[in-house]
Amino acid sequence: MAEPAISVLLAAPDAALQSRLAAAGLAVRVAVRAAAPEVAEGDPAAEFAPEAAAELAGTEPQVLLVQVGSAAALQALALRPDLPQRACDHALVVLCRPPAQADGAAADALLALGVQAVLPAPAAGGDATALPHALRQAVLRKRAERAARTAYATDLATGLPHQAQLLEHMTQLLALREREPAPMVLLVLRVEGFGAAAARLGSEAGNVLRRKVAVRLRAALRASDVVAAIAPDAFGVLLGRLEAPGDGERVAAKLLRSLMQPLTVAGQVCAVDAHVGLAQYPAHGKEARALLQRASAQAGSLATLGAAGLAGATERAGHGVAANDAAAGRDP
Repeated sequence: MAEPAISVLLAAPDAALQSRLAAAGLAVRVAVRAAAPEVAEGDPAAEFAPEAAAELAGTEPQVLLVQVGSAAALQALALRPDLPQRACDHALVVLCRPPAQADGAAADALLALGVQAVLPAPAAGGDATALPHALRQAVLRKRAERAARTAYATDLATGLPHQAQLLEHMTQLLALREREPAPMVLLVLRVEGFGAAAARLGSEAGNVLRRKVAVRLRAALRASDVVAAIAPDAFGVLLGRLEAPGDGERVAAKLLRSLMQPLTVAGQVCAVDAHVGLAQYPAHGKEARALLQRASAQAGSLATLGAAGLAGATERAGHGVAANDAAAGRDP
């Protein structure tokens, strides 16, 4: 099996390490913020610079290599709020320079957060192949992990994440919100009309209509918002960042209005009815499953907005411009 092509992004410059990795055929880049007098050299607060995030965004999993030089720095790294996301997206490897140790409780905590490996920094004159080999293995593990996560997390009919993945994402975001408090909203939309389309136009028509509803919802939201297929007739929408109070209600009303636009399957117009429920963190709960249960229950109790022309409570709540307002497209 061919070894993977690897790009290593160093969170801070290290000429000797760069030379060692380049000699092993690895592409090495450095991304580090401008030095600030209040940030001590080797402090993990200086790692994960904005430039590093930009370099890594949207890429295949690669290695993000972070060096720490003390036990305190190793412990501080485990407390960084952005570490779990970096470790989820890429093969994050920590090198410990003396006197920091690559074992112990702090190293175990990093591994539990998704760090691929906590290794001792290579000694001068030591085995030149050991670290490059460890980095290649880390990338292989991360690629396999990402492939498995994608296969597990996707609703095959719509291409959207499914309920388990939505709950996992919410749990991660809620953990971050505990450290950096900010409101977030979960919407649940129950959509009726798939069965009628299948009965009128054939079984595949119901699946096609469901995919078109998924595309319509996705097109009406920001890239940072999450849309998930949580049931055959239900979608979840996670608004992780709100620009103003009441954005949840306004986005809910906007999504309902978007589903009133014509949807066609096999040249035939197919109407859908939609019910929406809303749960807001922290007002309605602090656990992902509790928020989902509340929004789902509310979606089952509100009036609909769709073919019947009835307005639910969120539609009446306001007609302002939502934080993520973009023109909802016609039938895709």
